[in-house]
Amino acid sequence: MSKPLLEVENLAKHYPVKKGLVMSRTVGTVRAVDGVSFKLARGETLALVGESGCGKSTTARLVLRLIEATAGSVFFEGTDISEMTGAPLRKLRRRMQIVFQDPFASLNPRMTVGDILEEPLVVHEIGDAASRKARVKELLGLVGLADYHAARYPHEFSGGQRQRIGIARALAVEPALIVCDEPVSALDVSIQAQVINLLKDLQSRLGLSYLFIAHDLAVVKHAADRVAVMYLGKIVEIAGKNELFAHPRHPYTRTLLAAIPRPDPHRKGGRQIPGGDVPSPMNPPPGCRFNTRCAFATAVCMKEDPPLRTLADGHQAACHNAEALPPPMGADAVHATSANTAKRMALYAERRGRIAATAG
Repeated sequence: MSKPLLEVENLAKHYPVKKGLVMSRTVGTVRAVDGVSFKLARGETLALVGESGCGKSTTARLVLRLIEATAGSVFFEGTDISEMTGAPLRKLRRRMQIVFQDPFASLNPRMTVGDILEEPLVVHEIGDAASRKARVKELLGLVGLADYHAARYPHEFSGGQRQRIGIARALAVEPALIVCDEPVSALDVSIQAQVINLLKDLQSRLGLSYLFIAHDLAVVKHAADRVAVMYLGKIVEIAGKNELFAHPRHPYTRTLLAAIPRPDPHRKGGRQIPGGDVPSPMNPPPGCRFNTRCAFATAVCMKEDPPLRTLADGHQAACHNAEALPPPMGADAVHATSANTAKRMALYAERRGRIAATAG
């Protein structure tokens, strides 16, 4: 088995909370990311999902060294990049890029699209002026834009087009890894599908790996190969997307899947909505961090923090009772919903056929 492109081990980011007249007294610590570990293979898309504030975007920025970690290691192409500085770190930037959530805020409004796409090439001293201009045209073509768009400014484009420009900028220096930090959450639903399909097409053509940050599970099911679920700074479950959607092994994952709205008027049964509020990352509960909201919590859950362990079916779950949990409410709900939709469409077609026959 080949080595993973990216390997993260026990990554943590803690922010001290200070008070006092000159902010000199530390009164607590916000554990934004607290012991995250995962691997990303070449050509793979790993989605990192969870509620807002769970630490997804912070994890992404730690991986790219945009912020410094409190603890842990990040191995990229077999090299520990945690302590890199200077020229080696600058060289590494070419191999790891990011597509930001807000396509308008991430583009300089005073620069033309051509200048925006050429800037990474200038910074990394790639090619001469003529070759850089040719590369800009190539990048625009890769993301479905025309050559003449290079002379326009960001405000002259739609949200979907601006995100295409952001993707083109990330591709400019030929990276191996692209972090997609909620790249479609600010776009209309119809445009989301276009951008996701573009990302998948570029991945197959260029052999890219994606760390895909998202909170919309419908998008994740379409875009990802594997899914890692985060809760309060920790990863609580990792599995292939089909396996995770069909057989979630952590109670928190079940609540996320149960919260997906389904347009089925015949659907029966209530949703598995957890009680209580999300605990503060400044003062997480002892033991499992989900125990205050979990319907399956036992005494051990309130005392011991469960490790992320591999189960018999290849799932990884941080739950003491993962093997003993009952089948989830609405198990295989995604597949069942699709089957119900197909059945209703067949009945509708049959009804239309009867009406047409009667009219004839």
